[in-house]
Amino acid sequence: MRQKAAADERVVKLSEIFTSIEGEGILFGTKTMFVRLAGCPLRCYWCDTPYALPLESGSQYSIDKVKELISENLLPNTYKVNFTGGEPLVQDDAVIELAGFVKQKGLRTYLESACYDASRFRRVLPYIDICKIEFKLKDSKVVDQNQYISLLDNELECLKLSVGSGRTTYIKVVVTNSSDLKEFSDLLRKIFSVIKPSEIAGFIIQPSHKFDEPTLERLFGFYDEVYPLYDQVRIVPQLHKMIGAR
Repeated sequence: MRQKAAADERVVKLSEIFTSIEGEGILFGTKTMFVRLAGCPLRCYWCDTPYALPLESGSQYSIDKVKELISENLLPNTYKVNFTGGEPLVQDDAVIELAGFVKQKGLRTYLESACYDASRFRRVLPYIDICKIEFKLKDSKVVDQNQYISLLDNELECLKLSVGSGRTTYIKVVVTNSSDLKEFSDLLRKIFSVIKPSEIAGFIIQPSHKFDEPTLERLFGFYDEVYPLYDQVRIVPQLHKMIGAR
């Protein structure tokens, strides 16, 4: 599932840089700079940034130019810089250099990744402070079913790496009304067989938005599977969309 690296590792395919309110996860409500890299090898049918999926969708910049753009667009009192996509691990070398630059400026770094490649994740991890480990259910149609086991293995390995490195780590799972409760329960057993509940900072169940949205009853079903194992579980929709933010 590893994409071929660009010939010039000093070049970044960038979709956009902007500052907004974080609307997802355990740090919702924080003022955040988003560095959205272009390109993603996955295809979740409910993806809310389809414009950033093709690598060619981004504009090409040098690493130094992106550093300039970060400095020029950084607003006062920004809580963190979120490296997102697309899929940031596609351009892992760029994330390493840009996250290192951000940390030198005294800012927190945050990785928003599908964790599809544990080897790339391992390289990026030393430069990241906060990791969101996202687990994809099969109804996301993220990959061919024959590749799903490999994707899950990589996600679990990324979770172990992040927790083992002492990073602030939380888990996110997007659910739809069609998501299978038994599959979700089986996933929980796998997750809590490789980490302890005390080692994560949160578990977020995120309802899909505008695509097969789950009912309250369905959301309670997923919540009730997690709660006996980890009572800090939260159902958090994409709050930025409710206030009209990007």
